[in-house]
Amino acid sequence: MTDIQDAPDLLQLDGVTKIFHLRPMFGRAREVAALRDVNLTIKAGRALAIVGESGSGKSTLGRAVIRLFQLSGGAVRFKGRDIATFHTRQEKLAYLRSVQMVFQDPFAALNPAHTIRHHLQRPLQLHRGLSGEALDKAVRQVLADVEMDAEICIDKYPHELSGGQRQRINLARAIAVGAELVVADEPTSMLDVSIRRSVLDLMRRMKNERAISFLYITHDIATAQYLADDVAIMFGGRVVEWGPPLAIIENPQHPYTRLLLDAVPDPSIRLCGQDGKAFAARADAVREATRGELLDAVEVSPGHFVRQNI
Repeated sequence: MTDIQDAPDLLQLDGVTKIFHLRPMFGRAREVAALRDVNLTIKAGRALAIVGESGSGKSTLGRAVIRLFQLSGGAVRFKGRDIATFHTRQEKLAYLRSVQMVFQDPFAALNPAHTIRHHLQRPLQLHRGLSGEALDKAVRQVLADVEMDAEICIDKYPHELSGGQRQRINLARAIAVGAELVVADEPTSMLDVSIRRSVLDLMRRMKNERAISFLYITHDIATAQYLADDVAIMFGGRVVEWGPPLAIIENPQHPYTRLLLDAVPDPSIRLCGQDGKAFAARADAVREATRGELLDAVEVSPGHFVRQNI
């Protein structure tokens, strides 16, 4: 097996920038920089976690990767080629087959009017040209791959499944088309705590056994450590720190990274109202202090980089 460090680059984000022009009903139009000069790389068979609070730009980054809008600057490159240059139907289909997205809400991502059989048959027909007995066999195999019993669930509708089961169906669709990269946007945040681990385990097996890469978007740095090979911390549309999960957790360099780690609940500490107010005040101070321009990246330890504020 190829050493994971020597794996080829699958996805490259080169100076990715996205500015939204907001035109409210009342008041003056304004610009919001959702992404600012983002540079990241995902290697084949690896998982990169994008960690940040709401509004940090992490979901916008995921949507940029799946071509939901045109960039204001920079490029997203898949296997070395700018995805903005995919113009023919064949090129677009090939990219959509290779890069799949799993959304936060597993129910909204499935059509309530169709059965699980239909949801898995469609991608197999469209991308692999299967029909008849071969199609039915492939559907059942994909369900087995995500540890779902076809005899029980294949003819059920989405509302008849649990949230965790629905998310497994969404992951099954990615397997069905032969995805090389899955953009997973908070895939466990709407699931019960008791079943989040099982979905993360499935994603990790997809990575380890099938060499599927993941762009894992989350606000939870603990789950990022469980799944990801690399972690990038985002704030204000910019990546402020990145590197191996353990290095970042044990030696956080950016004030915002330390703030995220301090926000992880510790069951051994009893919080009172005053403690909560003090943390909120410190959080506001850190956010304000980190809105300015960034210095060039500094390598703190092998593979661990930080961009401090000027």
